[in-house]
Amino acid sequence: MRQVPSAAGPVDAGPTVLTMKPVFEKLFADVGLKLEDVVSFHSQPLLARHFWRDGTVLDLMQDANASRKNIHAAFGPKSAAEFAAFHTRAAKLFEAFDGPMMQSAAPSLLNLTRVVAARPRLLRAMDPLRNLEASLNRQFSNPRLAQLFARYATYVGGLPQTSPALLALIWHAENRGVWHVEGGMHALAKCIANTATRFGAEIHYNAHVTRIETQDGKACAVQTDTGRLPVDAVVFNGDPRALETGALGPGCTTAVDPSASTPRSLSAYVMSFAAEPAGVDLAAHNVFFAQDPHGEYAPLGKGDLQPDPTLYVCAQDRFGPAPPTGAERFEIILNSPPLDTAHPQDPDQTEKVKQQCQTLILKQLRAHGLTFSPTPQPEGMAGPQDFHRLFPASTGSLYGRAPQGMMAAFKRPTARAQVPGVYLTGGGAHPGAGVPMAVLSAQHAAATILKDLPLM
Repeated sequence: MRQVPSAAGPVDAGPTVLTMKPVFEKLFADVGLKLEDVVSFHSQPLLARHFWRDGTVLDLMQDANASRKNIHAAFGPKSAAEFAAFHTRAAKLFEAFDGPMMQSAAPSLLNLTRVVAARPRLLRAMDPLRNLEASLNRQFSNPRLAQLFARYATYVGGLPQTSPALLALIWHAENRGVWHVEGGMHALAKCIANTATRFGAEIHYNAHVTRIETQDGKACAVQTDTGRLPVDAVVFNGDPRALETGALGPGCTTAVDPSASTPRSLSAYVMSFAAEPAGVDLAAHNVFFAQDPHGEYAPLGKGDLQPDPTLYVCAQDRFGPAPPTGAERFEIILNSPPLDTAHPQDPDQTEKVKQQCQTLILKQLRAHGLTFSPTPQPEGMAGPQDFHRLFPASTGSLYGRAPQGMMAAFKRPTARAQVPGVYLTGGGAHPGAGVPMAVLSAQHAAATILKDLPLM
């Protein structure tokens, strides 16, 4: 939840979409607090505005009936009926797997099998023999609606053609509510930190951690550039690949199985800036789609940039009832492959690619009629190399392991690492990417530590 400065104030340059509010309500309720007493959440009736090159605009709403009416107006009655069926199917999947998967610290295939056995119709909704792209192409006769919901795979770092059809349940997570945090997403992180210190936590910022020290195979201390800290437990919220590759010392290279961190998820080029927009009626969350709904992700699958990408644009000053005047804060996200560590780029090549991406992003948005003044520059862009530096050993992947295949959910590492005393949280650990998922992973880690420490 990082922020970067701009002429119009700090810009959220990380996640901007917040769903699953009950996860945060429980986080604060666990320490006797009410969420609304510590941070302000505002529900967003308009989830996202979607744009196509032919001028079609579609608003998806928190009210599913309103979304269905908008789809009817944009694409006709058949598409509206298909959406209603998809909406019901996604809700069924979310409600079935929330408990045994997301809310479970260590999900098991046996428990999942029991859930499906008790509700056989789930198997049809899961569509286990198809990837997300193929499943959506069967559910929607209009390729633009299939294109819209196929994009949800990228929300967890995957590609529609390799991600399981089960990821359709992400729609239900969004439809249950999208929220705006007053003061930006970074305000939520600060609020959590401030609450922790109220209960006695000590936070040491900018302390470079060099090693997790082990003794008799168990974590016993953390070494930093300022000294050695003896520990009972270590909670690691970096990319699990950092442990596996030895970035935190030889004692933790067995903490995570290599299959838990590969294949790698998507990275991104992210522009964060302030400017005045023109030409398009923006909402807070906007998606500008590629011209080709069928082949847009093929280059990413080969490790290349997309020549015709879909872009996400967050207009961070448009969460209120009226559009602002003057310069506004923006974040634009272009999906990209992670770094190829076998063939690293030199610094000059990295900057050249950033310039190419900046040109591509502005060209794509101009094709939709959207321009900015002043023109944002490549200096305000972060790419895979930058994320690799921010999140060591990540290869720039923003979501840890890619969600490839039907069993992808069981491949992520769970809270208890394979080195005793080391515990994992964050988007690279179970249950996966996304702000509420990261909080759930921390909940799982805390519960696991409470179980383990008395045994020690």
